Amino acid sequence: MKEEETFVTIATFQYSSEAQVIRGRLEAEGIRVVMADHHTVDVDPLISNAIGGVKLKVRGEDRERALEVLKTVSKYSLDDEGNTILCPYCRSDKVEYFTNITDFKSLISFLLGFLFGTLPFYVKYEYRCEACKKKFNL
Repeated sequence: MKEEETFVTIATFQYSSEAQVIRGRLEAEGIRVVMADHHTVDVDPLISNAIGGVKLKVRGEDRERALEVLKTVSKYSLDDEGNTILCPYCRSDKVEYFTNITDFKSLISFLLGFLFGTLPFYVKYEYRCEACKKKFNL
């Protein structure tokens, strides 16, 4: 099979909505994109990590150009005005927004959702710095 007929994974995402945003950006640049495992994650988001998330794939010949486009898209958190959020500990701009199930309310919600086959109705969100690995809220 030729390289241009082979699709290669260029990025993975926990949720399909994140992948859809990047897919739209790549398609706007004329790059053909295929998403893998998005239906599975949409049906049961709790298994996203187990299956490796939603994979964004492009043709082998478009790989380098797609990676260049990905570099222009910030994967880190921005505030409501579009400014980069800085870590209050180390001042790094590599801050991600993520869900957390460490408090009692989140745990109970997760367990009830798991038992009854529904999504959790309470989720706690926090920011995490990739540089110093500290968690914080704004």
